[in-house]
Amino acid sequence: MAVMTTITTACTQQKTLVLYYSQTGTTQIVAEELQKQLGADIERIEAITPYDGDFQATIQRGGEELRSGEVPAINPIQANLADYDVIFIGYPIWFGTYAMPIATLVKENDFAGKTIVPFCTFGSGGLNSSTDALRKALPQADIRQGYGVRTARVAAVAKELDRFLIENGYKAGQVTPLPDYSEQQPVTKADSILFDAACSNYQFPLGTPLTVGKRETEESTDYKFTVQSRGMNGEETTSTIYVTVGKEDGATPEFTEVVR
Repeated sequence: MAVMTTITTACTQQKTLVLYYSQTGTTQIVAEELQKQLGADIERIEAITPYDGDFQATIQRGGEELRSGEVPAINPIQANLADYDVIFIGYPIWFGTYAMPIATLVKENDFAGKTIVPFCTFGSGGLNSSTDALRKALPQADIRQGYGVRTARVAAVAKELDRFLIENGYKAGQVTPLPDYSEQQPVTKADSILFDAACSNYQFPLGTPLTVGKRETEESTDYKFTVQSRGMNGEETTSTIYVTVGKEDGATPEFTEVVR
């Protein structure tokens, strides 16, 4: 029988800032939960010319800025970054990376020598790609593994952040380590049905599952699918899609992240 151990974290005293941009309020929910769990200072980034609340208008403006390299003006941040050891930087994912006001933030401020922890909200994914972009933009900062959540799953934030913060040493506490996924195996008909139940309501096609690995936790059964799909350029590609099914009565499959 396998012996389950626990991760115990004794957090050292570090001054922490939660710095975030939120357009619709979803990223703000995550930021405020971080502030609550860490007892951190918090500040919201504001674009001087706000983005229109309409999704299509925001995409159009953000796309034009991304293509031109023009970053939006933001209000100067009030916090003195030199006072902080750890800075959580939060944002929604736009075009596979951090929202454009964050591009302005990292361009105009000195984060050298700081520990940076990204957190983001997204429709399907973008944590890894946006973290890579932050590493390129801030080569003198220590960019750590971050936390991301689908907008559709924002109700899970408090519990997921509790685990994330303890596992990574930002908060004192104990958690049981999550098991590894099993080796990838060809999907069965039952696996395909579960995948479709989790992903079919998403606004864009996510592809065809080829293989799957599984794990059992105290609260859920989790699936790691390798999926064949088409990229934005129309070429075939593979991605990884994570799906979870809670063990409470009436739980339905939901996908948690796409890693492209």
